[in-house]
Amino acid sequence: MKINMTDMKVVKLGSQGLQVPQLGLGCMSMTGLFDGDMYGKADEQEAIETIHRSFELGGNFLDTADQYGPFINEQLIRKAIGNNRSKYIISTKFGIELDDSGKTNWKVNGQRAYVRKSIDRSLKNLGTDYVDLYYLHRLDKNTPIEETVDAMADLVKEGKVRYIGLSEVSSATIRKAHQVHPLTAVESEYSLFERTVEQKGILDTLNELGIGFVAYAPLGRGFLSGKFRSPDDFPENDFRRTIPRFQGEQFYKNIELLDAITAMAKEKEITSAQLALAWVNAKGHVPIPGTRQRKNLELNIASAGVNLSAADLEKLENIIPLGLETGNSYDEFGMALNDY
Repeated sequence: MKINMTDMKVVKLGSQGLQVPQLGLGCMSMTGLFDGDMYGKADEQEAIETIHRSFELGGNFLDTADQYGPFINEQLIRKAIGNNRSKYIISTKFGIELDDSGKTNWKVNGQRAYVRKSIDRSLKNLGTDYVDLYYLHRLDKNTPIEETVDAMADLVKEGKVRYIGLSEVSSATIRKAHQVHPLTAVESEYSLFERTVEQKGILDTLNELGIGFVAYAPLGRGFLSGKFRSPDDFPENDFRRTIPRFQGEQFYKNIELLDAITAMAKEKEITSAQLALAWVNAKGHVPIPGTRQRKNLELNIASAGVNLSAADLEKLENIIPLGLETGNSYDEFGMALNDY
């Protein structure tokens, strides 16, 4: 199957006016989280060149968060885009409470004062006076979502934020938030191996309300690339070693599923990763695969030229039916941060 890297389309994200390329670029792995090299050591210059290459290929939608680094990821994006701010669409996130030195208590803070503190800090780190899409990273279960969203709505009125969204939230939370101010997007983990938002009817809620869906980790945190054949293949300090999906017997059950996906991809003369990304697009969503290397970025963007038929989708979803147990995507603490 011959595909090229000029097939990137611009699509509507939600119904509030935001348009983005059909694939975004997840930037987290370019700096990692609090413990730094969560996916192994990153090269800053290669990361910057990956952002530039993405732009050349139509991928100007960058996803970051204040928590990544912390702060360093937003600062890296500032360095990468330079004076071309208006040519990029930047989404960032807040909510995991950080002091100005980047230390966290691992509590989620959605209070009005912290919303304002967070946006001003992110604007400074990004070197801009507005963010295109601003997400609450996780739900603050001790603060009414109405308070948080009302504070975010004030940022829209002030021009500091163009559109707002939430991450890893339930249908009930989405409905309450959307009544305060229209949501443009919800971002959650979603891949062939992680379909909780589909199983729990969250995607149906988004479709009903005209809210877009952004899929992070659409390659199953790299698992769908086929690079990892054993839990020992992950680097020593790689946080994926803590994820139940990649541990023990479950890992090898998932390898069997991956092998079936890879066989289908080979029939189409594409990679398993490209098939996985094309599946997310075919479902009507925007994947934001994370990478910090140009070679991987180019392979990801080439998936925009892969068109899957209804029969293809049925075949894929028969390999991994909705509700099939593939293991949790976070450890117990991480799962507890989600709103479902």
